[in-house]
Amino acid sequence: MKYQLFNVLPEFGTNTYLIWDEQSGEGMLIDPAAADISMMDKILEMNIRIKYIVNTHGHGDHIAGNAMASDVFKAPVAIHSRDSGMLIDPAKNLSLYWEQNLRLPSADILLSDGDQLELAGETVKIIHTPGHTPGGICLLCDDFLISGDTLFAESIGRTDLPGGDYKTLIRSIKEKLFSLSDKLLVLPGHGDSTTIGTEKTDNPFVGLAARI
Repeated sequence: MKYQLFNVLPEFGTNTYLIWDEQSGEGMLIDPAAADISMMDKILEMNIRIKYIVNTHGHGDHIAGNAMASDVFKAPVAIHSRDSGMLIDPAKNLSLYWEQNLRLPSADILLSDGDQLELAGETVKIIHTPGHTPGGICLLCDDFLISGDTLFAESIGRTDLPGGDYKTLIRSIKEKLFSLSDKLLVLPGHGDSTTIGTEKTDNPFVGLAARI
């Protein structure tokens, strides 16, 4: 599975990811952060057929491009069931507070922990990692993990926003992510990539560095 990063909302530094199977051209768009036509055109030029649009959680800086992407690619939008109400409520998705007032269409697919989305015979596993939001998820492919705002390079998602809970987030990371391979590449919702092994050692919130 291949991936490409887009940064279409630089003021928030949100990482939007395109993942796809090179042989079949089937792909998935994850966290379309803005209604950015240049990103959509680029994907069309690559002859990638978007099968799903997936939100790792329901904050406005990760969902703003849902409607345009769904219209352009004729693909369903998927989000965890516990964050689904955030799509339609600008207070819950926090866009109200940065004057966007995002009221997006409801999700077509409601995800749960352990669900699998299929791309050209390969599976993308949904891992429910609440804490940043109640319905935060990570997406596990064979050789990389898209971690949304759960786990960052030497940091974690904030938990001071509505629905956040620090202890829940720490438990999600330690129990569900740190059980994965140390070599697994982590592609976070903001900032640079890392690995599970690096975060086990260097992360000051959940790694060995937290105990020093």
